[in-house]
Amino acid sequence: MEKLILFIAEQWILVAALLSCVVLLSYHESRRAGKNLSPQQIVGLLNQEQAVVIDLRDKGEYGKGHILDSVNLPFNKLDKEIDRVVSDKDKAVVLVCKHGQHSSAAGKKLASLGYSNVQRLKGGITEWQAMQMPLVKS
Repeated sequence: MEKLILFIAEQWILVAALLSCVVLLSYHESRRAGKNLSPQQIVGLLNQEQAVVIDLRDKGEYGKGHILDSVNLPFNKLDKEIDRVVSDKDKAVVLVCKHGQHSSAAGKKLASLGYSNVQRLKGGITEWQAMQMPLVKS
């Protein structure tokens, strides 16, 4: 403990830079639309709130394996067709993509359209498979 205090006293600029990076990262994460949820949290949300799962991948990837009862709505068609899929803007919506990157941008789009309960699958379908969660093939 003494070494830690001594390090902080001697390297206060490095410690301040680290803390500022952590604060900026947390601020950046909070601005992303939708909360990141683990596969287990998604299953709970599906069971409790009957959330709508929107798979943002293209039709070919969707056919190779997707979450049960998910709706395939590719990212580039999201703006035009979201009202057809989810008419209630307060309903829980879970966004799924391949690695979790497109779901952030899609969440921002949905937030700008007035959807208030948007979640994202952390790590995308890749994380879902890594946790050995079931997929449906079509």
